[in-house]
Amino acid sequence: MVNGIAYGKIARHTFIILIGLLMLYPVLWLISASFKPNTLIFSDTSLWPKEFTFEHYRDGWKGLQGISFGRFFANSAEISVLSVLGNLITCSLTAFAFARLEFKFKKFWFGVMLLTIMLPYHVTLVPQYIVYNKLAWINTYLPLIVPKWLAHDSFFIMLMVQFIRGIPKELDESATIDGCSQVHIYWRIVLPLMVPALITTAIFTFMWAWDDFFSQMIYLNRVQLFTVQLGIRSLFDPSGQSDWGALLAMSVLSLAPVLTIFFSLQRYFLEGISTTGLK
Repeated sequence: MVNGIAYGKIARHTFIILIGLLMLYPVLWLISASFKPNTLIFSDTSLWPKEFTFEHYRDGWKGLQGISFGRFFANSAEISVLSVLGNLITCSLTAFAFARLEFKFKKFWFGVMLLTIMLPYHVTLVPQYIVYNKLAWINTYLPLIVPKWLAHDSFFIMLMVQFIRGIPKELDESATIDGCSQVHIYWRIVLPLMVPALITTAIFTFMWAWDDFFSQMIYLNRVQLFTVQLGIRSLFDPSGQSDWGALLAMSVLSLAPVLTIFFSLQRYFLEGISTTGLK
């Protein structure tokens, strides 16, 4: 019986490892192909390149029209960091209001907020573009950043509300007896206790802002404002000859910030997900 259980565990873990390697294969191929000469990228299917070259990283980093990919990385970092700060501040304040404060039509407005999660982005795209165009925000980062400072992402509000509801209200009552206002309760009690939810929000926001392509393509047309995703897209020319080596090399570099942040904060990320009731 013991040997049967042991063999079952070995078989199960072997199956999981094989599935994991299968899922990682595209990423491994991407990294491998970025070091292959252009003539071997699609002809050599092995993960270990027969010939190594770093020219793709050098050529890709030169960027477009005299603007290097370093500028594109800086632009993406600016959008992502400001988006993270906006979501952390405004979504946590809104979540605290829904979870702890009492006000008129509270349940109604919370339901309306949840309904916006199910509203497809493409439905609001044209009205938003018209508004941003009248505000002269096109070819600026404002359409990508300002909504984050207005508690635009209902998903994170719901996530934080669920987390705050798990914090005992007795802490609030004790703080109120000691003379704390709602602002002090939010800042000194609730906010420090919801660090896992805040980190989860920060990771998701950074990943979504960094990997966003559609919104950036709609609102940004000047090369000086291009992000990493738009820069990579510009290296692909469907009507001509694309520089596949440079495209793959810059794609590898674009993964580095997201993977670094995710793996460095993975423990808090999993804790935030598990304690908010989301599966």
